[in-house]
Amino acid sequence: MHRVSTFGNYQTALLDLMTAQSRAQEAQERVSTQKVATDLTGFGRSSETLTALKSTQSRIQGFIEAGETVAARLETQSLALNRTAEGVGGAREAIAAALASGRTDGLMLEIQGYYQITQDGLNSRHQNRYLFAGGQSADAPVTAMTLADLAALPSAADAFANDTLKQVSRLDEGTWMETGFLANEIGEPAFDIFRDIQLYHQTTPLNGSMDDATRDFLTAQLNRLDKARETVTNFGARNGSLQNRVDSILSSQNTQKVALDEMLSKKTDADLAEALTDLELSQVAIQASAQVINQLRQVSLLNFLS
Repeated sequence: MHRVSTFGNYQTALLDLMTAQSRAQEAQERVSTQKVATDLTGFGRSSETLTALKSTQSRIQGFIEAGETVAARLETQSLALNRTAEGVGGAREAIAAALASGRTDGLMLEIQGYYQITQDGLNSRHQNRYLFAGGQSADAPVTAMTLADLAALPSAADAFANDTLKQVSRLDEGTWMETGFLANEIGEPAFDIFRDIQLYHQTTPLNGSMDDATRDFLTAQLNRLDKARETVTNFGARNGSLQNRVDSILSSQNTQKVALDEMLSKKTDADLAEALTDLELSQVAIQASAQVINQLRQVSLLNFLS
């Protein structure tokens, strides 16, 4: 038999009010966060599974960000290699035009300009780092600024300051890719030709009518420039192949991330319709409990004892 008392009635009503308020707060959190719970404790037994899924999700996101960085670098490399090829190809066209006209007026000015384009391509930067400098990415890989500087060196190889350490990128758990190239590998064949042309010009000025010796010399440079441009083009093709592979890996990783997001969503996202219903019911319960407490203030067992 339960004892009836004013204190007991108040206590029961207050407990009901507090329970209703707790349910309202929990429902409000589900509505505002759109999640089943705000911490792992709220997910109970599934918390370990969620921890593993989030760890995998975080790891994949890290690889995606690294892959996007590599893709941006490869895109810049592509532009740099195109510019280098433009310089070598332009020099060939200038010599071909001179051979066609039989005169070398202004030829060295054009060659100097195309040398500068080639040099600019090899000294290209990405995120303030030189692309083709190897491990010494803070220093320009090509040091000879003009054809005269190049000709003054013992050999064309001395124009390059890069080391032999190529950029290597990790794209996923088991995939490491060599994504960097070196300036001397790309440009040394072309620089040999630029240097030889400048040395020839210093002994036999290329400025005026063309004799047979000059014609033979320039004709020989056309074939060499074709091979030098082919070298640059081959590096461009390798760079394009790397871009395709990185894009493929990124696509696969994004697919994995979407699948993980869906799995997490099923386990963590709240049913908004259910949460709103629970919120409304808990608010009704709060109002009912408040009304009971208000009525108890006007009721006393003393009224029945006479």
